[in-house]
Order: sequence, then C-alpha cells, then structure tokens
Amino acid sequence: MGEVAGGIAPVTGRARIEVLDVLRGLAILAIYYMNVTMQASATTLLFADFRWIGWTPIDRVAWGFVTIFLEGTQRGVLELLFGAGFMVLTARAMRPDGPVAVADLFYRRTLWLLFFGLVNVFVVLWVGDILTVYAIASLFLFPFRLLGPKALVALGSLMMVANLAMGGMEYVDRVALQTKVERAQAARIAAIPVAKDDAKALAEWNKKLERRRPNEKMAKDLVKERKAHAGGWLPYASYYWDGWMKFMIGKGLLVMVVVEAFCTMLIGIALWKWRIIQGGRTSRFYLGLMLATYGFGLTARAIGVVELMPMLPTAKTIWFTQEAARIAVSIGHVAAVNLAMRSVAGTRVLAPLKTVGRMAFSVYFVEQIIGLHILFAPYGFNLWGRYGHAGQFAIATGVIVVSALAALIWARFFAMGPLEWAWRSLAYWQHQPFRHPRGVPEVLPGPTLAAA
Repeated sequence: MGEVAGGIAPVTGRARIEVLDVLRGLAILAIYYMNVTMQASATTLLFADFRWIGWTPIDRVAWGFVTIFLEGTQRGVLELLFGAGFMVLTARAMRPDGPVAVADLFYRRTLWLLFFGLVNVFVVLWVGDILTVYAIASLFLFPFRLLGPKALVALGSLMMVANLAMGGMEYVDRVALQTKVERAQAARIAAIPVAKDDAKALAEWNKKLERRRPNEKMAKDLVKERKAHAGGWLPYASYYWDGWMKFMIGKGLLVMVVVEAFCTMLIGIALWKWRIIQGGRTSRFYLGLMLATYGFGLTARAIGVVELMPMLPTAKTIWFTQEAARIAVSIGHVAAVNLAMRSVAGTRVLAPLKTVGRMAFSVYFVEQIIGLHILFAPYGFNLWGRYGHAGQFAIATGVIVVSALAALIWARFFAMGPLEWAWRSLAYWQHQPFRHPRGVPEVLPGPTLAAA
C-alpha cells in the first residue's frame, strides 16, 4: 500500500491477488442465476410452490442444477471474499501501533457501501440486495481481525450449529407427526377409532397440505402483484419497496441474513490466515479440499432437492444440513478455482473474470438494471411471468454474457468501473483517476465489491 493524504492508499499492482479477482468475477456473474427468479417470476406462485412457474423436464434440470450447485453458494463465496478483502485492507492495523487511519478508512468505505446498497434497494429496486447486508455485517468485523483462524472458524460456525440444532429439532418433530398421521390413516382404512393425538396430527398435516394449494389470500396477492407489473414506474417501485420493508424489516429477515454474512466473513478471514483463499497452498491440498467439501456439500444438497421436489410436508434432512452444505460448497468453489488457476489452460480460461472481478460492484448493478428495468419491467420488454426455470436460466445466461462483455469493453477505456470510481473517491476523500493514464488499457485495482 502507498501513502496519500490520509496516510493510506488503495491496494495496487502486485499487492493485488488475481485469484481473488477471478473468484469475485465468477461469483458476481453466477449470482444472477438466483436473482433472475425473483425478477422474472410471480413471487406469489414461486413462494407457494416453485413448480407452478414451470415444471417441464428441462425446468426440473435447471432448477435442480441451480439449487445444488449455485443457490446460496455465490453469496457464500462473496462473503468469504469480504473476509479476505478485509484482511488485505486492514493489514497495517494488525500491529499494535497500526495507524488509526486504517480503521477510519474501513468504516468510511463500509458506510458508503451501505449507502450504495440502499440506492440499490430504493432506486434500482432490487429487494435481494447484498450490499446492505454485507455493509451492516462488515461494521462488526474490525475487532475480530487479531483472532487466530481456529477461533474465527469456531465463531463463524455458530450459524451452522444453530441451523443444525433448530433444523434437527424440527426434523424430529416432523418424523413424530408423520408417524401419528400414518397411524391415523391406517386406522381409517381399517375402519377403527382414531386415537385423539393421531386425529389431531392428521388435522395439522392437512393444514400443511392446504397451505400449498391455491386459496383466496394467494389469489388476492397474485392480483396485486400483476397490477404492479402492469402499471408505470411508481406502482412497480412501490410493490418492491413494500416487499423489502415487509420481509427484510417487518419479518426480521435482514437480521438473519446479516448474521449469516458475518459468520461466513469470519470463516473467510480464517481462510486468508491459513493462506487458502489467496492460493497459498499446494495443488494437492486444493484437490483434497475440493473433493471433501464438494463430497459433503453437493451430496447433502442433492438429497435436499430430492426431498423438496414432491412439495409434501415430510421431514427433510436439508433443514439441518442446509448451512453447513452451503458453506462447504462455497469453499469447494474456492478450492476449484484455485486449483484451476494452477494450470496454464485454467488461467487462460478464467483470465477474463479478473476484469469482471475488479468491476464487480458496477457489474452487479448492471445485472439488476438489465433485469428489473429492461427485461421484466412493465415499461421495458415486460417478460415478467412468461418463463419457467429453464427459460429464466437461459435469460440469466444472456444477461451474464452481456454484463461480462460490457465490463471487458469498459476496461479498455477506463481505469475502473463507474461505481468503483465513485466508491474509491468517496472512501479516500480524494478524486481518483478514471481513465487509463496515457491510454494504457489496464484496470487499476481499487476498492471493489468484497475486496480492498
């Protein structure tokens, strides 16, 4: 790091680690495979039964692939990268006499990130915004920078432990319910009296089934959603504003996702201290790590997909394996990319992702603007509600390709993405160069999403 007026300068040149840029670029592009579903679907139908938006054989393949390999893991990779990026940014604050300017810069960057996140929610209208979540979670990171990796992993695993405990209890309760229901159904078939507890369990079971079926409330919600997607900008925006306030604030979802992000960031810091995330281990190590994490994570998630497909209120192992499997697959992605970067062919194939990763902040906004205001808005192409899982996967692929190409073209003329430039200038309280010095087409490292 160099020196500027405040004593701290952006990370530049060799201080930047290419594998982090590749991971960030891959994650910020692939995350749109999940985001498109919320933008392109009638969420009233999606949340009631994900099969209602399309369930042809190819829809099932697309849904299964995204759920097993991508769902939750792309934000997981970004959360791990936030931990690593935090360590890059605060390296000088690891010493007892580290400058207070490091903390000042860190918190200033984080608060500006929170501002951009709120812009994403209330102007771009993206209710699934991750910037707000990561900014709030990051505010609590600084005091943990000196902890050892084992302690960080222990603290970061608390979300997994909570999921294991609560999901496990729910699983046991549901198995007991199923047992009573089976006894009640058998008694009815045999034309004998049904025990009181078994009859009560059967009534509860039928209520759970009924919630998945079309009902009056669902019909009203669907009418409201369709009106929002048939009017102008204001009713469209109001619907998304109301949704964010209702679910993220009213139902406390924001707190839950902040805790998830914070725990995963702590694990990301540990991976940095162990030299795992930045490519400091051997190829054999990454191969073993990839096989172990994918072996558990993908298997648990595949079992979960099989359990979810019938949409019945049966006991599901994914209730208590969900968070551990998400983290495992996220780390598996980190290991796979690090392993690929060890080969010439892998490095060449992944090279364009470095540029995307250095402009991840801007690319993230571009993806949401294309989806929310060009493809699916009532004042755009109005493709909302027309495609199932496979069609949305194809659309997301197109948006990803366009966003990546736009980043590569932009990088030929400008030193950084527009939002990276704004964030860097605001964070350092100093106007930053926007175009390439003397026309050199190389992206200059600056503060990017999940990085220093």
